[in-house]
Amino acid sequence: MKTQVTASAPGKLILLGEHAVVYRRPALVAAVDLRLTAVLRPHGGNAVHLSVPALGVQQRTSWPEIAAYAAAAAERWQAWHDAVEGGVANDFATVRGDDPAHVLLLALGEASSYLGELASEGHCPGLHLSLRSELPIGSGFGSSAAAALAIVAGYLSLRGAAAPAEDLERLALTVERRQHGLPSGVDGATVLHGGLIWAERDDSGKLAFTPFPADSPLLPRFAVFHSGEPAESTGEVVAGVRRAAAAEPARYEALWDEIEAASRELRELLAGGDDDPEAAVMLLRRASAALEAAGVVPAPVVERIRAVEAAGGGAKISGAGSLAGPGAGSLLAVHPDPARLDQLPALAGLRRYPVHLGAPGLQVDNELTASLPRERRPR
Repeated sequence: MKTQVTASAPGKLILLGEHAVVYRRPALVAAVDLRLTAVLRPHGGNAVHLSVPALGVQQRTSWPEIAAYAAAAAERWQAWHDAVEGGVANDFATVRGDDPAHVLLLALGEASSYLGELASEGHCPGLHLSLRSELPIGSGFGSSAAAALAIVAGYLSLRGAAAPAEDLERLALTVERRQHGLPSGVDGATVLHGGLIWAERDDSGKLAFTPFPADSPLLPRFAVFHSGEPAESTGEVVAGVRRAAAAEPARYEALWDEIEAASRELRELLAGGDDDPEAAVMLLRRASAALEAAGVVPAPVVERIRAVEAAGGGAKISGAGSLAGPGAGSLLAVHPDPARLDQLPALAGLRRYPVHLGAPGLQVDNELTASLPRERRPR
């Protein structure tokens, strides 16, 4: 067994397509160079030590406890999912629980189960797991997917095992479901492969991921701000939208259609290679209008977006957003004169993240674990 494994995963930002991708529409997503790092070390005992200072987690547990926790979470999720399928939209927050180590415990449980290890202290190693992260939590940066992938891949590597990319993606999606309810899978795929990803349902209805060139001169023009922590978790926001969409299906289908159209136009704009910030501004405005109508952009954030638009730019949330104020997580903005964004009073109080769009994906001991063949640029 290795003496230590370090696994690092990037964050992600949805350029266009959030929420709509849950309803069978495409999305364009970028990995960003803010990363989460998991460090795993075996030790001679049987206990599992978890350390995440940013979350206040300093916990000692055991493999039987981890297995029991993961099994209980799976049962709660399945009951919730069955209720949703039966038309009963229960609050997912009560299903997830409030344990700050939730994702860590689930990821270790899934990784150990994948290896076929028995849920007993005699068959699994003592473990130290620590996490450090540059990603804001619950703000559209994909922190749950990054943690799930880093922990699963790191633990498999520590045990001298490996898994194909599709298995890593599936395991991470299982963890995300226990964390968020019914995520699309976009976060995990983007965090795993890195770069830019075009996500779209294939003929079978499965969400397929295609790598997309990340060399458009428009990409460096996008700026990312933090509008403030959302009032609800991603799962709660997605569940709230699901309830609203069930009550007004025609209106929400029209909103998803509008977001899909803007997403496809942005893809063509980036593929064309032209530096056309005015066109990008208009696409962000269209997408933001649809997201606001969907109820996931609280009033204080809408005011900031209107101020960006009044100054000649465009802005939209990136991620689930929020059902209430004052923050909605990540805010993506673009302006023909990028310096103007830093001069706007509406954005002056927000933290700006100088991110690179199209960063490398999951790495274990500094080696990329998955890659997709590059998509050819249309001629």
